[in-house]
Amino acid sequence: MNRRAYSPEAKLRRTEDLLQAASDLALALGGVRHVTLAAVTEAAGLHPSAVRRYFDSKEDLLLGLAERGYSQWREAVLGETAGAHGLAPAQTAAIVARTLAAQPLFCDLLTHVPLSLEGEAGIDRAREYKTNAFAAFDVIVEALTTSGTMTAAQVNDLIVAASALASYFWQLANPTETLRELYVENPRWCGLAVDFEPRLTRLLQAVAVGLVDAGKEPAIA
Repeated sequence: MNRRAYSPEAKLRRTEDLLQAASDLALALGGVRHVTLAAVTEAAGLHPSAVRRYFDSKEDLLLGLAERGYSQWREAVLGETAGAHGLAPAQTAAIVARTLAAQPLFCDLLTHVPLSLEGEAGIDRAREYKTNAFAAFDVIVEALTTSGTMTAAQVNDLIVAASALASYFWQLANPTETLRELYVENPRWCGLAVDFEPRLTRLLQAVAVGLVDAGKEPAIA
């Protein structure tokens, strides 16, 4: 059993250990809904009560994972757009889809954050999460706007659409055991569950092109 962390550096390492343990468990078990604090502390080699020194609740812990997901998405987009100029809407959408699909845990969390995690966390923690998430969001929008031909408003809408589609498609692409049995009985029902990244890319490209085309049209009264 690991000893208590006293220094700020040790506490930061222990926090990262817990986040990584939660991430590994979620990926191994099929989603964050299966993660428990007890399992996380055991995987991290801590006493069951130790997690409360770093996270107030399971919701607090999972919001930490979501924050880390936003940071990783931001860095991935910055890497993809570095030195790029004049990207067409379809190219911008492909970057968004590709960088999201590379983060399956984050796609899962995009469902649970608005559904339960934010609402069940304390107001200070929810405020902290919103602040960090929007900071990453703004950097992503700026990077995609600077590297492409879409406006900031269009990219903003594209990212909102991407978050919604990725969260929904991830759930479809990772069915429960019950649904997998049903899909064996009726393969047609699993049509949405088999091609996460290609479908996400295709629809986001349609959204991006549509947003740009809509901006060229006169407003409809």
